Amino acid sequence: MDTLDRLALILVIIGALNWGLIGLFEFDLVANLFGGQNAALSRLIYSLVGLAGLYSITFLFREETVPTDES
Repeated sequence: MDTLDRLALILVIIGALNWGLIGLFEFDLVANLFGGQNAALSRLIYSLVGLAGLYSITFLFREETVPTDES
């Protein structure tokens, strides 16, 4: 897993946790931390999470490689 994959996974997890909080407690953590839903930083975070979700679709179509021990 390379750096971009890890970053995408972290952003998708942040998005999932935020949606979980919204669904369970009507609490938007991203908006609360960054100045409201319409604040520029909140919108940037929402956009990055959305792009990470789109990028993560590629995980479904990748071939899994198993490292071999050539000792």
